[in-house]
Amino acid sequence: MKTEPVGLLFDMVRCAGCRKCIEACMDLHHFEGDPKHVTDLSATAYTSMIEKDDCSIRNLCRHCLEPSCVSVCPVGALQKTELGPVTYDVDRCIGCRYCMVACPFNIPRYEWDNPVPAIQKCDMCVDRLKAGEKPACVDACDYEATLFGTRTELLAEARARIAEDPDDYYDHVYGETEIGGTSVLFLAPKPEEALGYKEILGTEPLPGLTLKQLNRVPSIVVGGGAALMAIWWITNRRDEVAEAEGRVRPGGPKGSAGKDDHHEWN
Repeated sequence: MKTEPVGLLFDMVRCAGCRKCIEACMDLHHFEGDPKHVTDLSATAYTSMIEKDDCSIRNLCRHCLEPSCVSVCPVGALQKTELGPVTYDVDRCIGCRYCMVACPFNIPRYEWDNPVPAIQKCDMCVDRLKAGEKPACVDACDYEATLFGTRTELLAEARARIAEDPDDYYDHVYGETEIGGTSVLFLAPKPEEALGYKEILGTEPLPGLTLKQLNRVPSIVVGGGAALMAIWWITNRRDEVAEAEGRVRPGGPKGSAGKDDHHEWN
């Protein structure tokens, strides 16, 4: 029986900005630094937080249902697991960084200071999940601002919170439909774009859009090749005609003068 994928729900209304989620993540991965100063993702910060308009806005990998980072990886270093998380295998990675370009949320980070660099990002504590535990950030939250469960459960809880306090919540679950849906969902007190989250993403999964463009490549290559061949034939034929009419020295450079400068090479 197939297991329903799990995910996270982050509720900005309930978040107190204590940053215990960041601290727990850094402790689990043995990252150094002060959680209070983590305002952006990095190779040593899988989740971050900023304060804007009295909201604590958390950032982390969305673990998309159909992730573009997975679709562009040429070696399968990134995988969308049946459990839900998007995982990364450093041993397969060739360092192309296509995933960084493809991600619409600008999540993957590169170890620029490492002689043998790798990509770093949240994997939803997949090893803890396999052991029957919750992600570290969930266990650390005292305010139920970060919840863990199946995507169905999280969507139901999100809608219940909106219905219970409609004046406190903006009526939208960010991540429910964006780019085909994500495993990490967000609740906010106002439209997400006002808080810095991307709005113009559409509802179609990005790998589908990429595939449409890639499907055009063969026809473009064939058409372009045919056009170049036609140009070559016309140019070559013009020079052959010119040579036959005596306007080009036999064996000389194509397009060189003929009768007018005969004295220079006779």
